Amino acid sequence: MTLPAHGSERFDLWAPEAQAVTLLADGQQYPMDRAGAERNGWWTAAGAPADGEVDYGYLVDGESTPLPDPRSRRQPEGVHSLSRTFDPAGHTWADGQWEGRALQGAVIYELHLGTFTPEGTLDAAAGKLEYLAELGVDFVELLPVNGFNGTHNWGYDGVLWYTVHEGYGGPAAYQRFVDAAHAAGIGVIQDVVYNHLGPSGNYLPKFGPYLKSGEGNTWGDSVNLDGPGSDEVRRYILDNAAMWLRDYHVDGLRLDAVHAFKDERAVHLLEDFGALADEVSAETGRPATLIAESDLNNPRLLYPRDANGYGLAGQWSDDFHHAVHVNVSGEATGYYEDFESLEALAKVLRSGFFHDGSYSSFRERHHGRPINPALAHPAALVVCSQNHDQIGNRATGDRLSQSLPYGKLALAAVATLTSPFTPMLFMGEEYGATTPWQFFTSHPEPELGKATAEGRIKEFERMGWDPAVVPDPQDPETFSRSKLNWSEAAEGDHARLLELYRSLIALRRTTPELTDPGFEATEVDFSEAEGWLVLQRGSVRVAMNFSAEPRRIAVPAAALLLATDDAAELDGGYLELPGHSAVVATE
Repeated sequence: MTLPAHGSERFDLWAPEAQAVTLLADGQQYPMDRAGAERNGWWTAAGAPADGEVDYGYLVDGESTPLPDPRSRRQPEGVHSLSRTFDPAGHTWADGQWEGRALQGAVIYELHLGTFTPEGTLDAAAGKLEYLAELGVDFVELLPVNGFNGTHNWGYDGVLWYTVHEGYGGPAAYQRFVDAAHAAGIGVIQDVVYNHLGPSGNYLPKFGPYLKSGEGNTWGDSVNLDGPGSDEVRRYILDNAAMWLRDYHVDGLRLDAVHAFKDERAVHLLEDFGALADEVSAETGRPATLIAESDLNNPRLLYPRDANGYGLAGQWSDDFHHAVHVNVSGEATGYYEDFESLEALAKVLRSGFFHDGSYSSFRERHHGRPINPALAHPAALVVCSQNHDQIGNRATGDRLSQSLPYGKLALAAVATLTSPFTPMLFMGEEYGATTPWQFFTSHPEPELGKATAEGRIKEFERMGWDPAVVPDPQDPETFSRSKLNWSEAAEGDHARLLELYRSLIALRRTTPELTDPGFEATEVDFSEAEGWLVLQRGSVRVAMNFSAEPRRIAVPAAALLLATDDAAELDGGYLELPGHSAVVATE
Protein backbone atom coordinates (compact mmCIF):
# COMPACT_ATOMS: atom_id res chain seq x y z
CA MET A 1 0.00 0.00 0.00
CA THR A 2 1.54 3.31 -1.07
CA LEU A 3 0.68 6.33 1.08
CA PRO A 4 2.07 9.86 1.18
CA ALA A 5 4.79 10.22 3.80
CA HIS A 6 3.80 11.85 7.05
CA GLY A 7 6.00 14.44 8.75
CA SER A 8 9.50 13.37 9.71
CA GLU A 9 9.62 15.21 13.05
CA ARG A 10 9.83 12.75 15.91
CA PHE A 11 6.85 14.17 17.82
CA ASP A 12 4.47 14.37 14.85
CA LEU A 13 1.02 13.05 15.71
CA TRP A 14 -1.98 11.85 13.74
CA ALA A 15 -5.11 13.24 15.40
CA PRO A 16 -7.55 14.11 12.60
CA GLU A 17 -10.53 14.78 14.85
CA ALA A 18 -8.74 16.98 17.41
CA GLN A 19 -9.35 20.72 17.44
CA ALA A 20 -6.19 21.53 19.39
CA VAL A 21 -3.11 19.54 20.41
CA THR A 22 -0.23 20.53 22.66
CA LEU A 23 2.99 18.55 23.02
CA LEU A 24 4.28 18.27 26.59
CA ALA A 25 8.01 17.49 26.38
CA ASP A 26 10.29 17.46 29.43
CA GLY A 27 7.78 19.65 31.24
CA GLN A 28 7.55 22.28 28.50
CA GLN A 29 4.46 22.85 26.36
CA TYR A 30 4.71 23.20 22.59
CA PRO A 31 1.51 24.10 20.70
CA MET A 32 1.10 21.86 17.67
CA ASP A 33 -0.09 22.93 14.23
CA ARG A 34 -1.77 21.23 11.34
CA ALA A 35 0.49 21.39 8.31
CA GLY A 36 -2.07 21.75 5.56
CA ALA A 37 -4.72 19.51 4.05
CA GLU A 38 -2.11 17.27 2.45
CA ARG A 39 -1.03 16.16 5.92
CA ASN A 40 -4.36 14.39 6.39
CA GLY A 41 -4.78 15.03 10.10
CA TRP A 42 -1.13 15.14 11.14
CA TRP A 43 0.09 17.68 13.68
CA THR A 44 3.64 18.97 14.21
CA ALA A 45 5.33 20.98 16.97
CA ALA A 46 7.72 23.73 15.97
CA GLY A 47 10.66 24.13 18.34
CA ALA A 48 10.24 20.76 20.04
CA PRO A 49 13.45 19.07 21.29
CA ALA A 50 15.31 17.79 18.27
CA ASP A 51 17.50 15.25 20.05
CA GLY A 52 18.28 13.67 23.38
CA GLU A 53 16.09 11.46 25.56
CA VAL A 54 12.75 13.13 26.23
CA ASP A 55 9.72 12.24 28.35
CA TYR A 56 6.62 13.48 26.55
CA GLY A 57 2.88 13.22 25.99
CA TYR A 58 0.00 15.04 24.28
CA LEU A 59 -2.73 17.33 25.60
CA VAL A 60 -5.71 16.92 23.28
CA ASP A 61 -8.52 19.48 23.09
CA GLY A 62 -7.63 21.18 26.34
CA GLU A 63 -7.40 18.09 28.52
CA SER A 64 -5.05 18.45 31.50
CA THR A 65 -3.79 14.84 31.52
CA PRO A 66 -1.19 14.07 28.86
CA LEU A 67 -1.72 10.98 26.73
CA PRO A 68 1.11 8.66 25.65
CA ASP A 69 2.23 8.61 22.04
CA PRO A 70 0.41 5.96 19.93
CA ARG A 71 3.83 5.25 18.39
CA SER A 72 5.71 5.34 21.69
CA ARG A 73 8.87 3.23 21.81
CA ARG A 74 9.14 3.29 25.62
CA GLN A 75 6.76 3.55 28.57
CA PRO A 76 9.09 3.44 31.59
CA GLU A 77 6.28 4.19 34.07
CA GLY A 78 3.56 2.15 32.38
CA VAL A 79 0.97 2.55 29.65
CA HIS A 80 -0.94 5.38 31.38
CA SER A 81 2.15 7.58 31.81
CA LEU A 82 4.42 9.70 29.67
CA SER A 83 6.25 8.20 26.73
CA ARG A 84 10.03 8.31 26.45
CA THR A 85 11.95 8.65 23.22
CA PHE A 86 14.15 5.78 22.09
CA ASP A 87 16.57 5.85 19.17
CA PRO A 88 16.93 2.33 17.73
CA ALA A 89 19.95 3.50 15.73
CA GLY A 90 21.86 3.83 19.00
CA HIS A 91 22.46 0.07 19.06
CA THR A 92 25.58 -1.22 17.33
CA TRP A 93 24.50 -4.43 15.67
CA ALA A 94 26.84 -7.41 15.60
CA ASP A 95 24.79 -9.55 13.19
CA GLY A 96 26.19 -8.29 9.91
CA GLN A 97 27.02 -11.85 8.83
CA TRP A 98 23.55 -13.18 9.69
CA GLU A 99 21.89 -14.54 6.55
CA GLY A 100 18.54 -15.39 8.11
CA ARG A 101 16.58 -18.61 8.11
CA ALA A 102 14.08 -20.04 5.63
CA LEU A 103 10.86 -21.52 6.98
CA GLN A 104 11.20 -24.76 5.02
CA GLY A 105 13.21 -27.24 7.06
CA ALA A 106 13.06 -25.12 10.21
CA VAL A 107 11.91 -25.85 13.76
CA ILE A 108 10.21 -23.07 15.76
CA TYR A 109 10.25 -22.77 19.57
CA GLU A 110 7.43 -20.69 21.07
CA LEU A 111 8.13 -19.02 24.41
CA HIS A 112 6.68 -16.49 26.84
CA LEU A 113 9.38 -14.26 28.27
CA GLY A 114 7.78 -13.86 31.70
CA THR A 115 7.61 -17.60 32.40
CA PHE A 116 10.51 -18.99 30.34
CA THR A 117 13.07 -18.15 33.04
CA PRO A 118 12.83 -17.35 36.76
CA GLU A 119 13.79 -13.73 36.04
CA GLY A 120 11.32 -13.35 33.18
CA THR A 121 13.46 -10.94 31.16
CA LEU A 122 14.97 -10.73 27.69
CA ASP A 123 18.50 -10.86 29.06
CA ALA A 124 17.69 -13.99 31.06
CA ALA A 125 16.12 -15.60 27.99
CA ALA A 126 19.31 -14.83 26.06
CA GLY A 127 21.11 -16.98 28.60
CA LYS A 128 19.10 -20.00 27.38
CA LEU A 129 19.94 -19.56 23.70
CA GLU A 130 22.85 -22.01 23.86
CA TYR A 131 20.46 -24.65 25.18
CA LEU A 132 18.03 -23.92 22.32
CA ALA A 133 20.84 -24.10 19.77
CA GLU A 134 21.87 -27.49 21.13
CA LEU A 135 18.25 -28.61 20.93
CA GLY A 136 18.39 -27.71 17.22
CA VAL A 137 15.91 -24.83 17.16
CA ASP A 138 15.99 -22.55 14.10
CA PHE A 139 13.57 -19.83 15.30
CA VAL A 140 12.38 -18.61 18.67
CA GLU A 141 8.89 -17.17 18.54
CA LEU A 142 8.26 -14.66 21.33
CA LEU A 143 4.73 -14.14 22.59
CA PRO A 144 3.75 -10.43 22.40
CA VAL A 145 6.15 -8.09 24.17
CA ASN A 146 4.43 -4.73 23.64
CA GLY A 147 3.07 -2.50 26.39
CA PHE A 148 0.27 -3.65 28.70
CA ASN A 149 -0.98 -2.47 32.07
CA GLY A 150 0.40 -4.42 35.01
CA THR A 151 3.49 -6.48 35.69
CA HIS A 152 2.69 -9.76 33.95
CA ASN A 153 0.33 -10.85 31.20
CA TRP A 154 0.15 -13.28 28.30
CA GLY A 155 0.79 -10.25 26.08
CA TYR A 156 -2.52 -10.21 24.24
CA ASP A 157 -3.81 -7.26 26.31
CA GLY A 158 -1.30 -4.93 24.68
CA VAL A 159 -2.25 -1.33 23.95
CA LEU A 160 0.97 0.37 22.79
CA TRP A 161 2.13 -1.71 19.87
CA TYR A 162 5.44 0.08 19.30
CA THR A 163 6.77 -0.44 22.84
CA VAL A 164 8.65 -3.28 24.49
CA HIS A 165 7.36 -4.00 28.00
CA GLU A 166 9.72 -2.47 30.56
CA GLY A 167 9.47 -5.53 32.80
CA TYR A 168 11.13 -7.55 30.03
CA GLY A 169 13.93 -5.01 29.76
CA GLY A 170 12.57 -2.50 27.26
CA PRO A 171 13.66 -1.93 23.64
CA ALA A 172 17.42 -1.91 24.27
CA ALA A 173 17.21 -5.36 25.87
CA TYR A 174 15.16 -6.53 22.90
CA GLN A 175 17.94 -5.50 20.51
CA ARG A 176 20.49 -7.31 22.67
CA PHE A 177 18.34 -10.45 22.61
CA VAL A 178 18.00 -10.46 18.81
CA ASP A 179 21.76 -9.94 18.43
CA ALA A 180 22.43 -12.82 20.81
CA ALA A 181 19.95 -15.07 19.01
CA HIS A 182 21.58 -14.40 15.65
CA ALA A 183 25.02 -15.08 17.16
CA ALA A 184 23.65 -18.46 18.30
CA GLY A 185 22.35 -19.19 14.78
CA ILE A 186 18.72 -18.70 15.77
CA GLY A 187 16.18 -16.44 14.04
CA VAL A 188 13.56 -14.44 15.94
CA ILE A 189 9.84 -14.37 15.14
CA GLN A 190 7.77 -11.81 17.03
CA ASP A 191 4.12 -12.46 17.81
CA VAL A 192 2.14 -9.28 17.04
CA VAL A 193 -1.53 -8.48 17.67
CA TYR A 194 -3.28 -6.17 15.21
CA ASN A 195 -6.87 -7.38 15.60
CA HIS A 196 -7.76 -5.82 18.98
CA LEU A 197 -6.42 -3.77 21.89
CA GLY A 198 -6.34 -4.51 25.60
CA PRO A 199 -8.85 -3.20 28.14
CA SER A 200 -6.57 -0.77 29.98
CA GLY A 201 -4.50 2.03 28.45
CA ASN A 202 -6.09 2.11 25.00
CA TYR A 203 -6.13 5.83 24.20
CA LEU A 204 -6.19 5.46 20.42
CA PRO A 205 -9.87 6.52 20.08
CA LYS A 206 -8.94 9.87 21.62
CA PHE A 207 -6.63 10.52 18.68
CA GLY A 208 -8.55 9.26 15.69
CA PRO A 209 -10.79 6.58 14.11
CA TYR A 210 -8.54 3.64 14.94
CA LEU A 211 -11.52 1.45 15.92
CA LYS A 212 -14.96 0.74 14.51
CA SER A 213 -17.46 1.07 17.33
CA GLY A 214 -20.22 -1.50 17.24
CA GLU A 215 -18.35 -3.79 14.83
CA GLY A 216 -16.64 -5.99 17.35
CA ASN A 217 -14.82 -9.29 17.33
CA THR A 218 -14.25 -11.72 20.18
CA TRP A 219 -12.13 -9.23 22.11
CA GLY A 220 -13.92 -5.90 21.56
CA ASP A 221 -14.21 -3.25 18.86
CA SER A 222 -12.62 -4.12 15.54
CA VAL A 223 -9.67 -2.17 14.22
CA ASN A 224 -10.70 0.22 11.43
CA LEU A 225 -9.18 -1.40 8.35
CA ASP A 226 -11.63 -0.24 5.71
CA GLY A 227 -13.68 2.72 6.98
CA PRO A 228 -13.06 6.47 6.82
CA GLY A 229 -9.57 7.28 8.02
CA SER A 230 -8.43 3.68 7.58
CA ASP A 231 -5.52 4.65 5.29
CA GLU A 232 -3.64 5.99 8.31
CA VAL A 233 -4.76 3.14 10.56
CA ARG A 234 -3.38 0.61 8.10
CA ARG A 235 -0.20 2.65 7.82
CA TYR A 236 0.03 2.58 11.64
CA ILE A 237 -0.09 -1.23 11.51
CA LEU A 238 2.27 -1.67 8.56
CA ASP A 239 4.78 0.81 10.00
CA ASN A 240 4.76 -1.21 13.19
CA ALA A 241 5.44 -4.44 11.32
CA ALA A 242 8.25 -2.71 9.43
CA MET A 243 9.68 -1.46 12.75
CA TRP A 244 10.18 -5.01 14.04
CA LEU A 245 11.70 -6.18 10.78
CA ARG A 246 13.97 -3.18 10.25
CA ASP A 247 14.77 -1.51 13.59
CA TYR A 248 14.89 -4.71 15.64
CA HIS A 249 16.22 -7.07 12.96
CA VAL A 250 13.60 -9.72 13.65
CA ASP A 251 13.32 -12.45 11.06
CA GLY A 252 9.57 -12.78 10.98
CA LEU A 253 6.22 -11.98 12.53
CA ARG A 254 3.40 -14.21 13.73
CA LEU A 255 0.17 -12.33 12.98
CA ASP A 256 -2.36 -13.07 15.70
CA ALA A 257 -5.89 -14.21 14.79
CA VAL A 258 -6.09 -12.72 11.30
CA HIS A 259 -9.58 -14.19 10.94
CA ALA A 260 -10.64 -11.34 13.25
CA PHE A 261 -9.57 -8.71 10.68
CA LYS A 262 -12.65 -7.04 9.21
CA ASP A 263 -11.43 -5.74 5.89
CA GLU A 264 -13.66 -5.33 2.84
CA ARG A 265 -11.13 -3.49 0.70
CA ALA A 266 -10.14 -4.84 -2.68
CA VAL A 267 -6.56 -5.15 -1.41
CA HIS A 268 -6.72 -6.96 1.92
CA LEU A 269 -4.38 -5.96 4.74
CA LEU A 270 -2.82 -9.43 4.58
CA GLU A 271 -1.79 -8.78 0.99
CA ASP A 272 -0.16 -5.56 2.17
CA PHE A 273 1.75 -7.61 4.71
CA GLY A 274 2.91 -9.97 1.97
CA ALA A 275 4.16 -7.01 -0.07
CA LEU A 276 5.93 -5.54 2.96
CA ALA A 277 7.74 -8.82 3.62
CA ASP A 278 8.97 -8.94 0.02
CA GLU A 279 10.13 -5.32 0.26
CA VAL A 280 12.09 -5.84 3.49
CA SER A 281 13.59 -9.09 2.22
CA ALA A 282 14.82 -7.33 -0.92
CA GLU A 283 16.41 -4.61 1.25
CA THR A 284 18.15 -6.93 3.71
CA GLY A 285 18.89 -9.97 1.58
CA ARG A 286 17.31 -12.14 4.31
CA PRO A 287 13.91 -13.85 4.43
CA ALA A 288 11.17 -11.84 6.15
CA THR A 289 8.83 -14.59 7.30
CA LEU A 290 5.21 -13.66 8.02
CA ILE A 291 3.05 -16.40 9.56
CA ALA A 292 -0.68 -15.94 10.11
CA GLU A 293 -2.70 -17.48 12.88
CA SER A 294 -5.95 -18.29 11.10
CA ASP A 295 -8.81 -20.69 11.74
CA LEU A 296 -10.30 -20.14 8.28
CA ASN A 297 -8.47 -23.03 6.55
CA ASN A 298 -8.16 -20.70 3.59
CA PRO A 299 -4.98 -21.45 1.61
CA ARG A 300 -5.25 -18.11 -0.20
CA LEU A 301 -3.15 -16.72 2.64
CA LEU A 302 -0.25 -18.87 1.40
CA TYR A 303 -0.59 -18.47 -2.36
CA PRO A 304 1.67 -16.04 -4.22
CA ARG A 305 0.26 -12.57 -4.79
CA ASP A 306 0.56 -13.05 -8.55
CA ALA A 307 -1.81 -16.04 -8.14
CA ASN A 308 -4.40 -13.91 -6.32
CA GLY A 309 -3.01 -14.94 -2.95
CA TYR A 310 -1.77 -12.87 -0.02
CA GLY A 311 1.83 -14.02 -0.29
CA LEU A 312 2.43 -14.95 3.35
CA ALA A 313 5.12 -17.48 4.20
CA GLY A 314 2.99 -19.58 6.47
CA GLN A 315 -0.04 -20.10 8.67
CA TRP A 316 -0.84 -22.14 11.76
CA SER A 317 -2.77 -25.37 11.25
CA ASP A 318 -5.07 -26.18 14.16
CA ASP A 319 -6.30 -29.28 12.34
CA PHE A 320 -2.94 -30.98 12.82
CA HIS A 321 -2.92 -30.17 16.53
CA HIS A 322 -6.44 -31.48 17.01
CA ALA A 323 -5.73 -34.75 15.16
CA VAL A 324 -2.57 -35.45 17.16
CA HIS A 325 -4.14 -34.40 20.46
CA VAL A 326 -7.12 -36.71 20.08
CA ASN A 327 -5.02 -39.70 19.05
CA VAL A 328 -2.60 -39.45 21.97
CA SER A 329 -4.97 -38.22 24.69
CA GLY A 330 -8.34 -39.76 23.77
CA GLU A 331 -10.03 -36.42 24.45
CA ALA A 332 -12.73 -35.96 21.81
CA THR A 333 -15.21 -33.36 23.03
CA GLY A 334 -15.94 -29.87 21.66
CA TYR A 335 -13.86 -28.96 18.64
CA TYR A 336 -11.92 -32.23 18.96
CA GLU A 337 -14.97 -34.34 18.03
CA ASP A 338 -14.37 -34.45 14.27
CA PHE A 339 -10.78 -35.63 14.77
CA GLU A 340 -11.49 -38.82 16.72
CA SER A 341 -9.80 -41.19 14.27
CA LEU A 342 -6.50 -42.06 12.68
CA GLU A 343 -8.23 -41.32 9.39
CA ALA A 344 -8.37 -37.65 10.44
CA LEU A 345 -4.64 -37.60 11.17
CA ALA A 346 -3.92 -39.38 7.89
CA LYS A 347 -5.95 -36.81 5.94
CA VAL A 348 -4.14 -33.91 7.62
CA LEU A 349 -0.75 -35.45 6.87
CA ARG A 350 -1.67 -35.96 3.21
CA SER A 351 -3.59 -32.75 2.53
CA GLY A 352 -2.64 -30.19 5.19
CA PHE A 353 -6.21 -29.47 6.34
CA PHE A 354 -8.82 -31.88 7.65
CA HIS A 355 -11.64 -29.42 7.08
CA ASP A 356 -11.10 -28.54 3.42
CA GLY A 357 -14.74 -27.95 2.59
CA SER A 358 -16.02 -30.73 4.85
CA TYR A 359 -18.72 -30.38 7.50
CA SER A 360 -17.51 -29.12 10.87
CA SER A 361 -19.73 -30.36 13.69
CA PHE A 362 -18.29 -27.75 16.05
CA ARG A 363 -19.14 -24.88 13.66
CA GLU A 364 -22.31 -26.59 12.42
CA ARG A 365 -21.42 -25.77 8.83
CA HIS A 366 -18.98 -26.70 6.09
CA HIS A 367 -15.53 -25.23 6.57
CA GLY A 368 -12.29 -24.58 4.66
CA ARG A 369 -11.10 -25.42 1.19
CA PRO A 370 -8.41 -27.72 -0.26
CA ILE A 371 -4.81 -26.58 -0.65
CA ASN A 372 -3.58 -26.48 -4.24
CA PRO A 373 -0.27 -28.39 -4.02
CA ALA A 374 1.08 -26.46 -6.99
CA LEU A 375 0.74 -23.17 -5.09
CA ALA A 376 1.82 -24.07 -1.54
CA HIS A 377 4.48 -26.26 0.05
CA PRO A 378 3.68 -28.30 3.19
CA ALA A 379 6.29 -26.26 5.09
CA ALA A 380 3.94 -23.28 4.87
CA LEU A 381 1.78 -24.93 7.54
CA VAL A 382 3.14 -24.41 11.07
CA VAL A 383 2.03 -27.31 13.27
CA CYS A 384 2.34 -28.38 16.87
CA SER A 385 1.10 -30.85 19.45
CA GLN A 386 0.99 -28.07 22.09
CA ASN A 387 1.06 -24.27 22.04
CA HIS A 388 0.21 -21.36 24.32
CA ASP A 389 -3.45 -21.30 23.25
CA GLN A 390 -4.11 -25.03 23.35
CA ILE A 391 -2.60 -25.28 26.84
CA GLY A 392 -3.42 -21.91 28.38
CA ASN A 393 -7.04 -21.87 27.23
CA ARG A 394 -7.76 -25.13 29.00
CA ALA A 395 -9.49 -24.62 32.34
CA THR A 396 -6.43 -25.56 34.40
CA GLY A 397 -3.74 -24.78 31.83
CA ASP A 398 -2.56 -28.39 31.86
CA ARG A 399 0.02 -29.73 29.44
CA LEU A 400 -0.05 -33.15 27.79
CA SER A 401 2.97 -34.02 29.94
CA GLN A 402 0.93 -33.62 33.12
CA SER A 403 -1.28 -36.57 32.24
CA LEU A 404 0.39 -38.70 29.56
CA PRO A 405 3.29 -41.17 29.95
CA TYR A 406 6.54 -41.04 28.02
CA GLY A 407 5.31 -43.32 25.22
CA LYS A 408 2.40 -41.10 24.24
CA LEU A 409 4.49 -37.92 24.53
CA ALA A 410 7.07 -39.56 22.28
CA LEU A 411 4.35 -40.35 19.72
CA ALA A 412 3.27 -36.70 19.69
CA ALA A 413 6.89 -35.64 19.22
CA VAL A 414 7.46 -38.02 16.31
CA ALA A 415 4.18 -37.08 14.62
CA THR A 416 5.06 -33.37 14.84
CA LEU A 417 8.76 -33.45 14.02
CA THR A 418 8.54 -35.92 11.12
CA SER A 419 5.44 -34.38 9.55
CA PRO A 420 5.77 -32.67 6.14
CA PHE A 421 5.02 -29.35 7.84
CA THR A 422 7.00 -26.82 9.92
CA PRO A 423 7.00 -28.02 13.52
CA MET A 424 6.66 -25.65 16.46
CA LEU A 425 7.39 -26.59 20.07
CA PHE A 426 5.99 -24.84 23.12
CA MET A 427 8.57 -24.06 25.78
CA GLY A 428 9.15 -27.01 28.11
CA GLU A 429 7.43 -29.48 25.80
CA GLU A 430 10.77 -30.94 24.80
CA TYR A 431 11.44 -32.30 28.29
CA GLY A 432 7.84 -32.97 29.33
CA ALA A 433 7.47 -30.06 31.74
CA THR A 434 5.01 -30.76 34.56
CA THR A 435 4.44 -27.09 35.29
CA PRO A 436 1.10 -25.85 33.90
CA TRP A 437 0.81 -22.79 31.70
CA GLN A 438 -2.27 -21.02 32.94
CA PHE A 439 -4.12 -17.86 31.98
CA PHE A 440 -2.70 -15.04 34.10
CA THR A 441 -3.22 -11.28 34.34
CA SER A 442 -2.14 -8.48 36.67
CA HIS A 443 -4.70 -5.75 36.02
CA PRO A 444 -4.12 -3.01 38.65
CA GLU A 445 -7.77 -1.92 38.39
CA PRO A 446 -9.77 -4.01 40.92
CA GLU A 447 -12.94 -3.93 38.84
CA LEU A 448 -11.14 -5.13 35.71
CA GLY A 449 -9.39 -7.89 37.62
CA LYS A 450 -12.70 -9.03 39.12
CA ALA A 451 -14.44 -8.99 35.74
CA THR A 452 -11.59 -10.99 34.16
CA ALA A 453 -11.71 -13.66 36.86
CA GLU A 454 -15.51 -13.96 36.78
CA GLY A 455 -15.58 -14.05 32.99
CA ARG A 456 -13.05 -16.87 32.97
CA ILE A 457 -15.19 -18.95 35.32
CA LYS A 458 -18.37 -18.37 33.31
CA GLU A 459 -16.57 -19.32 30.11
CA PHE A 460 -15.62 -22.72 31.46
CA GLU A 461 -18.95 -23.31 33.19
CA ARG A 462 -20.54 -23.18 29.73
CA MET A 463 -18.07 -25.83 28.58
CA GLY A 464 -18.91 -28.16 31.47
CA TRP A 465 -15.78 -27.62 33.58
CA ASP A 466 -16.00 -27.43 37.36
CA PRO A 467 -15.53 -23.71 38.13
CA ALA A 468 -13.73 -24.67 41.33
CA VAL A 469 -10.71 -25.91 39.34
CA VAL A 470 -10.31 -22.73 37.26
CA PRO A 471 -7.43 -20.70 38.72
CA ASP A 472 -7.91 -17.01 39.40
CA PRO A 473 -5.94 -15.23 36.66
CA GLN A 474 -5.31 -12.29 39.02
CA ASP A 475 -3.75 -14.47 41.73
CA PRO A 476 0.07 -13.98 41.55
CA GLU A 477 0.45 -17.71 42.22
CA THR A 478 -1.24 -18.46 38.88
CA PHE A 479 1.63 -16.66 37.18
CA SER A 480 4.29 -18.22 39.42
CA ARG A 481 2.97 -21.75 38.83
CA SER A 482 3.34 -21.20 35.09
CA LYS A 483 7.10 -20.62 35.22
CA LEU A 484 9.21 -23.47 33.90
CA ASN A 485 11.10 -25.67 36.34
CA TRP A 486 14.31 -26.24 34.43
CA SER A 487 15.69 -28.76 36.93
CA GLU A 488 13.21 -31.32 35.55
CA ALA A 489 15.03 -31.50 32.23
CA ALA A 490 17.85 -33.59 33.71
CA GLU A 491 15.64 -36.15 35.46
CA GLY A 492 14.37 -39.60 34.42
CA ASP A 493 11.87 -39.64 31.56
CA HIS A 494 12.22 -35.86 31.22
CA ALA A 495 15.85 -36.31 30.17
CA ARG A 496 14.87 -39.26 27.97
CA LEU A 497 12.23 -37.16 26.18
CA LEU A 498 14.66 -34.26 25.75
CA GLU A 499 17.16 -36.58 24.09
CA LEU A 500 14.41 -37.83 21.77
CA TYR A 501 13.55 -34.26 20.72
CA ARG A 502 17.21 -33.54 20.04
CA SER A 503 17.52 -36.70 17.97
CA LEU A 504 14.35 -36.02 16.00
CA ILE A 505 15.41 -32.46 15.16
CA ALA A 506 18.85 -33.66 14.12
CA LEU A 507 17.22 -36.32 11.93
CA ARG A 508 15.10 -33.65 10.21
CA ARG A 509 18.25 -31.73 9.35
CA THR A 510 20.04 -34.71 7.86
CA THR A 511 17.09 -36.37 6.10
CA PRO A 512 15.89 -34.29 3.13
CA GLU A 513 12.89 -36.58 2.55
CA LEU A 514 11.35 -35.25 5.74
CA THR A 515 11.44 -31.59 4.66
CA ASP A 516 11.90 -31.23 0.90
CA PRO A 517 9.09 -33.03 -0.96
CA GLY A 518 5.72 -31.39 -1.59
CA PHE A 519 2.23 -32.64 -0.81
CA GLU A 520 2.28 -35.02 -3.77
CA ALA A 521 5.18 -36.99 -2.25
CA THR A 522 3.32 -37.84 0.97
CA GLU A 523 1.65 -41.23 1.35
CA VAL A 524 -0.12 -42.53 4.45
CA ASP A 525 -1.31 -46.00 5.38
CA PHE A 526 -3.12 -46.82 8.61
CA SER A 527 -5.30 -49.31 10.44
CA GLU A 528 -8.09 -47.79 12.48
CA ALA A 529 -8.79 -51.14 14.11
CA GLU A 530 -5.20 -51.86 15.13
CA GLY A 531 -4.26 -48.25 15.89
CA TRP A 532 -1.17 -47.85 13.71
CA LEU A 533 -0.21 -45.33 11.02
CA VAL A 534 2.70 -45.24 8.58
CA LEU A 535 3.80 -42.00 6.92
CA GLN A 536 5.91 -42.36 3.78
CA ARG A 537 8.09 -39.52 2.48
CA GLY A 538 10.36 -40.75 -0.29
CA SER A 539 12.45 -43.61 1.06
CA VAL A 540 11.62 -42.75 4.67
CA ARG A 541 8.89 -44.54 6.63
CA VAL A 542 7.58 -43.20 9.94
CA ALA A 543 5.59 -45.88 11.75
CA MET A 544 3.50 -44.95 14.78
CA ASN A 545 1.63 -47.31 17.07
CA PHE A 546 -1.09 -45.42 18.94
CA SER A 547 -2.35 -48.66 20.48
CA ALA A 548 -1.26 -49.94 23.90
CA GLU A 549 -0.71 -53.36 22.30
CA PRO A 550 2.36 -54.42 20.28
CA ARG A 551 1.83 -54.38 16.52
CA ARG A 552 3.52 -56.16 13.64
CA ILE A 553 3.35 -53.95 10.56
CA ALA A 554 4.50 -54.75 7.03
CA VAL A 555 6.93 -51.95 6.14
CA PRO A 556 9.55 -52.14 3.36
CA ALA A 557 12.56 -50.86 5.30
CA ALA A 558 16.18 -51.89 5.64
CA ALA A 559 17.33 -49.84 8.63
CA LEU A 560 16.00 -48.04 11.66
CA LEU A 561 17.04 -44.40 11.91
CA LEU A 562 15.31 -43.76 15.23
CA ALA A 563 13.09 -45.62 17.70
CA THR A 564 11.24 -44.30 20.74
CA ASP A 565 11.35 -47.74 22.38
CA ASP A 566 14.44 -49.97 22.41
CA ALA A 567 12.25 -53.04 21.92
CA ALA A 568 11.25 -51.97 18.40
CA GLU A 569 12.90 -54.02 15.65
CA LEU A 570 12.88 -54.88 11.96
CA ASP A 571 12.10 -58.49 11.10
CA GLY A 572 12.14 -59.48 7.43
CA GLY A 573 10.06 -56.62 6.02
CA TYR A 574 8.00 -56.24 9.16
CA LEU A 575 8.25 -53.74 11.99
CA GLU A 576 7.72 -54.99 15.51
CA LEU A 577 6.36 -51.97 17.39
CA PRO A 578 5.70 -52.03 21.13
CA GLY A 579 2.60 -50.27 22.36
CA HIS A 580 2.67 -46.46 22.24
CA SER A 581 5.89 -46.27 20.26
CA ALA A 582 7.22 -45.06 16.93
CA VAL A 583 10.17 -45.59 14.61
CA VAL A 584 11.69 -43.80 11.67
CA ALA A 585 13.08 -46.22 9.11
CA THR A 586 14.54 -46.11 5.62
CA GLU A 587 14.56 -48.48 2.67
